[in-house]
Amino acid sequence: MKWLNYHHLIYFKEIANEGSISKASEKLLIGQPALSAQLKQLEEQLDIELFERKNRKLILTDAGKVVLKYANEIGHLGQELLQVIEEKTYSNSKTLFRLGALDSVPKQIVWEIAQKARSYGDCFVSIVEGDQEELTNELLSRNIDCFISNYSGDISKDKNMNSKSFVKASVSIYGAKEFLDCKTNFPKSLIGKPMILPTHHSKLRHDLDFFFESKKIKIINELETQDTALMKIFAAQGAGLAALPDIAAQDLVQNGTLYKIATLPNIKEEYWIIGSKRTIDNPIASKLMKNI
Repeated sequence: MKWLNYHHLIYFKEIANEGSISKASEKLLIGQPALSAQLKQLEEQLDIELFERKNRKLILTDAGKVVLKYANEIGHLGQELLQVIEEKTYSNSKTLFRLGALDSVPKQIVWEIAQKARSYGDCFVSIVEGDQEELTNELLSRNIDCFISNYSGDISKDKNMNSKSFVKASVSIYGAKEFLDCKTNFPKSLIGKPMILPTHHSKLRHDLDFFFESKKIKIINELETQDTALMKIFAAQGAGLAALPDIAAQDLVQNGTLYKIATLPNIKEEYWIIGSKRTIDNPIASKLMKNI
């Protein structure tokens, strides 16, 4: 039986990622001759050429691309193994559940998902925020177990990624007390009013733009932010009207600092939980993806 040298795969992966032995040598803090020798040993063991030289760069062969795919997966499994041992998820001790969330996801939803996770077992919940690309990379790097998004996710990045829609929230226009007169003759009452809008990369922003255009409503774009918490703060301070999912605005409505003007017809904000299948799944993440 042939045995693979784990270090050979790590060195090969870095050479492939850096595109040269010299750059990989600097990153790995290993001398170039030693690194070249390790690469040669791997090629001899596999009896294939992993690279071809073009313009002083190392280009992966077709066989090299296949090996790199496996090297990446083996690298991920190695990190997963270390995390399982460190977090003791193989035993009955408290499980660490790492949850990601986009800034655009209302904190109420994050809280509810965290509470649901805690109901599945004795766990410690660690929450991180970021944008869609950052959280996708964190998921694929095994640094988080799943994340909440208002976008279904680019599951083409990894065949093991999956997403599940768990709520569709109505969206309404909210504002401070001085905007209460906008309830009359809505939505024409929005003409010329300052608006606090989500940024252009969100689906909600496109839905809002289409709504305003179809109704021939010209608003004043006061400011843009993807963070719903900031939208609420600005709207409550009277900076402008904000289009918010009802679930995000309910706390400020209840304490009287924000007022609901009207619900927008046929506009919903959909939220997804996005995860990735692993050799050893986090038990809390697995239950969440299955039962949410």
